[in-house]
Amino acid sequence: MKDQFRMVEFNLNGRDVAHVVDARSSLTDMLRNDYRLTSVKKGCEVGECGACNVLIDGECFNSCLYLAVWVRGKKVRTLESLAGPGGELSDLQQAFIDETAIQCGFCTPGFMMTAVEILESGREYSDDELRKLLSGHLCRCTGYENILRAVRKAMHRRLEGPAPARP
Repeated sequence: MKDQFRMVEFNLNGRDVAHVVDARSSLTDMLRNDYRLTSVKKGCEVGECGACNVLIDGECFNSCLYLAVWVRGKKVRTLESLAGPGGELSDLQQAFIDETAIQCGFCTPGFMMTAVEILESGREYSDDELRKLLSGHLCRCTGYENILRAVRKAMHRRLEGPAPARP
């Protein structure tokens, strides 16, 4: 029982933190329960829906499948990291609003974190590539097209070109 709890030191949304965690706890549970980061959603808890996606060292992971102790020494980012210092929305968040890519909102944080990984690659993707990159998410409300348009819009804005006309 003595090895059940471990100290985990990591960077969370730009801030160095340390926390004692049950070695069996998922990253989802630690982020939600101990840090109150409710953008990290508990959906399927088996890595199928993408609602719990976070960035770890710049790469998206399903936090429900990732043990909290594995983030030792890593940089973890959640949706809360996207807003500016005064609470202003990021370009990606604004694109989701502009393109009506949000309905109930449950899947939105996971989609946005995957989109952050896509946008931070600095390259342009075709619609087919974007669909494949976003395919690890389930959404019951939007039909996905508005989400695709929002990510495409943010991608083109970051690449300093106008988004192509809608089909």
